[in-house]
Amino acid sequence: MLAGELYLASDPELVAARRAARRLTRLYNATTEEEVERRGVLLRELFGAVGPRAEVEPPLHCDYGFNIRAGAGLYMNFGCVVLDCATVEFGDGVLVGPGVHFYAATHPVDPAVRRTGRELARPIRIGSNVWIGGRAVIGPGVTIGDDAVIGAGAVVMRDVRPGAVVAGVPAREVGR
Repeated sequence: MLAGELYLASDPELVAARRAARRLTRLYNATTEEEVERRGVLLRELFGAVGPRAEVEPPLHCDYGFNIRAGAGLYMNFGCVVLDCATVEFGDGVLVGPGVHFYAATHPVDPAVRRTGRELARPIRIGSNVWIGGRAVIGPGVTIGDDAVIGAGAVVMRDVRPGAVVAGVPAREVGR
């Protein structure tokens, strides 16, 4: 899975890992504003790495959690989804709007291979000081360069160069 090869999501080890992530996200999503310390503990238990001052507003949903790496000062607003079948890395100072989805998961294009139930995953990398507007979708294998801006509702299926401003469906560069 992490090597980018076909895998079966029904593998017992993967099912158990997703179940553990569901338990942790359920606990995390049930916290109150006053439970900042508890949120931090749960986030560090769920994510593979958490930088200082990282803040994720509940609810959060993810597949495994341990493939997510959050840089210092990450702010992720309400209702984000991270399908972390491959690594999903956030640089420092990343701002994520509400309802943003990150999909490292993908499926084979060939219908015969797809019918086998095997899936694929490609890592996502978000550079530092990136701003992602609400309801954007970041697809598998995408790298977003430092200082880029992703417009609200954009569907990003290709790499974004540093400092670029992209918007639309599919996302296209609209400024720098």
